[in-house]
Amino acid sequence: MKWFIGNDIGIDLGTATTLIYIKGKGIVLNEPTVVAIEKSTKKSIAIGLEAKRMLGRTPESISAIRPMKDGVIADFEMVEELIRVLLSKVQARRLFIRPRVVVSVPSGITAVERRAVRDSIEHAGAREVYLVSEPLAAAIGVGLPIEAPSGNMVIDIGGGTTEIAVIALSGIVTNVSVRVAGDEMNDAIVQYLKKRYNLLIGESTAEEVKITIGSALPSSAEEETQVKGIDLVAGLPRIVKVNSEETRSALHEPLGRIITAVRDSLEKTPPELASDIVESGIVMTGGGSLLRGIPEIISKETGLPVKLAENPVECVVKGTGKILDSFEHYYKILSKGGRER
Repeated sequence: MKWFIGNDIGIDLGTATTLIYIKGKGIVLNEPTVVAIEKSTKKSIAIGLEAKRMLGRTPESISAIRPMKDGVIADFEMVEELIRVLLSKVQARRLFIRPRVVVSVPSGITAVERRAVRDSIEHAGAREVYLVSEPLAAAIGVGLPIEAPSGNMVIDIGGGTTEIAVIALSGIVTNVSVRVAGDEMNDAIVQYLKKRYNLLIGESTAEEVKITIGSALPSSAEEETQVKGIDLVAGLPRIVKVNSEETRSALHEPLGRIITAVRDSLEKTPPELASDIVESGIVMTGGGSLLRGIPEIISKETGLPVKLAENPVECVVKGTGKILDSFEHYYKILSKGGRER
């Protein structure tokens, strides 16, 4: 078997954000997973942050879309276009070898969804595509001893999915993948304000509220923020003040579902590995883990120590990078997404 040097790329293709790692360079790109297209020609006019700024603000002729939903591809053509543009952005022009790509996928996706990821990345210009489960990539990125016979538990809260896995001997022993994560939290804030204030707000505004004053547990410094939207009764723009307690109330249901999933995963865990987790605790990764108080509420509900990884957003893509750096070593944990190796 021949291992090519250089031109290897790791991708964390997330519902909310796409990160790219190039072997020898590190993380070279972190952009929102958003594409803006011209409806008449179907051509992309903006990708990433520029396209995200257009969400909810486009005229009739332009459509700004998020082509990933719940951790899987919702629009194949747009994902292909996104990856193609991002790969051309980060690759040196002098390189003519098509890259070998390691891409992370949710552990709970179907074989059809895995093939869809592989095909989209191949069509976007990859030479070979290898898939790795997000919890494994996150654990490698954090530096957990995944090859040891002891159990390590990872909770990765992304934009579309929450991945909960117990890892030992380079494999996932138990895993629960739920399609409740950052997007569901944003939607819960949208619905709360609609019911409570008859105020309609956009997804980006809801995300801003979550980041600014959102929390999982009460704190001594309760905050409030002004939220702008459309009054559903008068049909006119309106501003309301929203506080931390209200956002906690809005987030109660999605957080409850994540906690239930964590409990389910722990119940499925073999006793020997469960006793390891009592000692080593749970590691949290992913952008959704940055919600204030979320490690503390999971610790309170499970009775286990929970720690937030350093730079949780980057853990999965760093894991794909470490896999590229020691490809032969990690080869056994990769899959070709439906094709034989």
